[in-house]
Amino acid sequence: MLASRLISILMLLQARGRVSARELAEEFEVAVRTIHRDIDELSAAGIPVYAERGRNGGFRLQDGYRTKLTGLNESEAEALFLAGLPGPAAELGLADALSAARRKLLAALPPSLQPSAERIAARFHLDPGAWFHHADTLPSLPVIARAVWSERMLKLRYRRAGETEARPRRLGPLGLVLKAGV
Repeated sequence: MLASRLISILMLLQARGRVSARELAEEFEVAVRTIHRDIDELSAAGIPVYAERGRNGGFRLQDGYRTKLTGLNESEAEALFLAGLPGPAAELGLADALSAARRKLLAALPPSLQPSAERIAARFHLDPGAWFHHADTLPSLPVIARAVWSERMLKLRYRRAGETEARPRRLGPLGLVLKAGV
């Protein structure tokens, strides 16, 4: 458990930047003192972890430090190859990015895991849409997806059912839902 927690702490610090001992303790359901000992273990192993005191303090990695450790096991790598749905990715304007990410993931995997990941990608084709159902074309979907992704507001004109005049609206989209291919 200690080794996996140490790796997870390292990955969190790398992903989030500065994290307080209290936040780490809550994340891993351990005492704050345990986190302090874990940080000491990481430092002893040569990981450049620094503590910053004060109200906005916490632990962080030395600027520019990145681990080459991915921590992916075989089932996690296979799950990632199932996760990207080509149809919805294309509708969101992300088909090229998904394809490039899959190539990079495959290249980053150890040679022993590459065949099973390729097998998953070749054998499973997920299509969440219904049979004999043609999805509506949604030309504004990539614009909405970019607004959701970058947390930006949208300006649009909205007309209620039965009304003839569209009114201007300013919306902050919270997310997108793929439901039965729609």
